Amino acid sequence: MSRLGDLGARLYRGEAGYDFVAKRRLWYGVSILITILAFAGLGIRGLHMGVEFEGGAVFTTEATDVSLERAREVAEEASGSQALVQSLGNDGSLRIQVSGLDTEQSNITREALAEELGIPAQDLNAELVGPSWGSQIANKAWQGLAIFMVLVVIYLAIAFEWRMAAAALIALIHDLTITVGVYALVGFEVTPGTVIGLLTILGYSLYDTVVVFDGLKETTKNYPKQSTYTYGELANRSLNGTLVRSINTSVVALLPVAALLFIGGGVLGGGMLNDIALSLFVGLTAGAYSSIIIATPLVADFKMREPAVRAHDKKILAKRAKREAEETEGNEAADSGSDDPADAAGAEGEGPEEAAAAGSVVGPRRQPVSRNRGRNRPSGKRR
Repeated sequence: MSRLGDLGARLYRGEAGYDFVAKRRLWYGVSILITILAFAGLGIRGLHMGVEFEGGAVFTTEATDVSLERAREVAEEASGSQALVQSLGNDGSLRIQVSGLDTEQSNITREALAEELGIPAQDLNAELVGPSWGSQIANKAWQGLAIFMVLVVIYLAIAFEWRMAAAALIALIHDLTITVGVYALVGFEVTPGTVIGLLTILGYSLYDTVVVFDGLKETTKNYPKQSTYTYGELANRSLNGTLVRSINTSVVALLPVAALLFIGGGVLGGGMLNDIALSLFVGLTAGAYSSIIIATPLVADFKMREPAVRAHDKKILAKRAKREAEETEGNEAADSGSDDPADAAGAEGEGPEEAAAAGSVVGPRRQPVSRNRGRNRPSGKRR
C-alpha cells in the first residue's frame, strides 16, 4: 500500500488525524480574513464587467501587423473607455472589446481603428451590444443563483437536517465571495463564461460537502447510545475519515483546470478560456477548503449548542476524567511501592541490568529470599 493509502486507512480508523473541530476558531479566523480581503478587493477595484452585461462594442479585424498595445491605445483614446484587446489565432487578427459604448461612440471608435489599420471603416467588423440586453442577462444570472441556493437548502434540510443545510449555505457563500474577490483583484473580465464557471464550482462544492455530511451522519447516528466520544470528537473522526478522499478528488479536478488556465489561457491566449478557467480554479480550491474547514466544524458547533448534546458530552468528559484520575492514583501507588529500601539492598553488588531487573520485581518475589537467609547459614556457625 502507498504511503498516502496507508495514511488514509489510518485516518479512517482514527489512528491518526488532525483535530479540525477543536481548532475551528482558528480556521474561522482564517476564513474571515480571506473574506475581508475579497471584499476589500471588490470595493477598491470593483468588477470589470464584459460587454454582455454593460453593453458596448466588439471589433474584429483581419490579419494585421498592428500590435495589441497600439490597438488598445487607439481604442481607448477614441472611446474614452477601457478596452480589452485579444489576439485571435496566429494570423494576426484582433478582437477589440470596449464596454459602455453607444452607437455614436461605437462609430467614432470604429473609424479610428480603421484608420490605424489602414482599411475602410466598413471593412472592420463591429458588433454593438445594448446595455438593456446585458442587464437582462445579469438579472437572469442572479435569479438562477438565488433559485439554486434555495433548492440546495431545501434538499439538505430534507436529506440531513437544517444545521447541515445552514452550514452548506454558509460554505457556498464563502466560496462565491472568495471567487468574486479574486476576480476583482486580478482584474479579469466578467463574462457569461464566468457565470458558467461559478455555477459549476457551486455544484462541485455542494457535492463534496454532501459526501462529508453523509459520513458525519453515519458516524454520529448512535451518538446518544455510546459513552466514549463527544460529538465534536465523532465529527472530527468522520472528517478525517474522508480527508484523503476529498484531497484526491480536488487535486484530480484541479489538474485539468490548471492546464486550461495556465496553458490554454495564459500561454496560448485562450481568451474566454481565462474567464471560465479562473472561476473554476479558484472556486474548486475554495470549495475543497470550505467543505473540510468550514462545513463540518460549523455543524459540530451548531450541534454542541443543543442542551441534550451538551449534557451528554458533559457526562462523557466527567466519566473520562474519573477514569484518568483512577489510573493516575494506581500508577502513583505502584511507583510508591517500588521505592522500598529492600529493593536497593537486593540490588547491591549487581550490575546495571540485574539491578534494573531487581527493581522491577514486586514484594512477593523478595519474601522467599529473606526467609531463606537464616536457613542457608553454614552448619558450623549454628553450633
